[in-house]
Amino acid sequence: MKLAIVTAYPPSKVTLNEYAYHLVKQFRQNQNVTELILLTDKTEGDKDLEFTEAGCKITVKECWSFNSYKNIFSVTKAINKTQPDAVLFNLQFMKFGDKKIAAALGLMLPLVCKIKKIPNIVLLHNILEEVDLGSAGFTSNKLMQKIYGFIGTTLTKLILKADVVAVTMKKYVDILEFKYLADNVRLIPHGTFEIPAEPNYSLSTEGPFQIMTFGKFGTYKKVEAMIEAVEIVRAQTDLDLEVVIAGTDNPNVPGYLAKVAEDYKHVPQVRFTGYVEEEDVPVIFNESAVVVFPYTSTTGSSGVLHQAGSYGKAVVMPDLGDLALLVKDEGYKGEFFEPTSVESLAAAIKAIVTNEAYRLELAKANYKAATAHPMSQIAEIYLENFDRIINKKAKRRTLVSA
Repeated sequence: MKLAIVTAYPPSKVTLNEYAYHLVKQFRQNQNVTELILLTDKTEGDKDLEFTEAGCKITVKECWSFNSYKNIFSVTKAINKTQPDAVLFNLQFMKFGDKKIAAALGLMLPLVCKIKKIPNIVLLHNILEEVDLGSAGFTSNKLMQKIYGFIGTTLTKLILKADVVAVTMKKYVDILEFKYLADNVRLIPHGTFEIPAEPNYSLSTEGPFQIMTFGKFGTYKKVEAMIEAVEIVRAQTDLDLEVVIAGTDNPNVPGYLAKVAEDYKHVPQVRFTGYVEEEDVPVIFNESAVVVFPYTSTTGSSGVLHQAGSYGKAVVMPDLGDLALLVKDEGYKGEFFEPTSVESLAAAIKAIVTNEAYRLELAKANYKAATAHPMSQIAEIYLENFDRIINKKAKRRTLVSA
């Protein structure tokens, strides 16, 4: 199969580029894929294709840009030129831009493939019905939220024109089937990027315990409460704790982390790593004692939770939305806190760092949950779905010509 993937891709800073990297890594090793065509956003640096494993040919076509109104035409042109057997879209609603028209035009591409009779699957990482528009940085205005809701419903109907829409959570399947009467929605787990050998779960006896968070911050992911919570735990326990904030600003909130660094410069042992390169991700996770999710809302299945699990880490999570569902659906375990309470977050962190047996219990449970769905398995599921779509289309052609 000659498979095209429409996605952001490293070194892109557009969302979901890391997910694409790991999906590509597995697709290229699958014997059923003869060539991968990456239809990516334009970046200054070269695309990260330095894989050590043997695999199929990869062709890169940088054919779209964030917030460009021309993406629907440029991506269609690239599809016409490369002639893939099937197309996978790695999407969320703001994939092609944070401007309404640019975002909407990009999300019409699955419909274009459907019209051109090219087998296509949309991997939809979130649905607007489950996004808190205020907390996620879209808008707090009630009228605008209603407008966004209408636009989101319209765009969802367009996306559902794809042959298959894959979502990562059972709740999303239920909503799309009930609200839109969709019969082409499939549950395909998020998957875990890397499955290292089972760790020994021990922590270094040298240096402080690292309380780490990972992501893009400033909208619904905010770190002030985490810093204040660690200060409380220090005062209560005299433990040597370091706050590690690994990642960058959310594109919608430029300068957020710089302001936090200035506001909390009086607090000792708070480290901002900046952007974490792919090869440095294992180091960040392996050195951490606890991974914290300082979220006020959620917008989809959490890649960071799957990463934390793959490295055998105890986690502290808000008791809300999709994170709570993941615990129920996929077997992850964590210490929960109330999203608006610094004291609750402090108590959750303290419960883990002061109880080694409990930390180990959570770490081992999360590694077990993460290893249940390796990315190699996820890639295979997508290829099986493509085979079904292709066979179904072939049968229809046979019936029409008979």
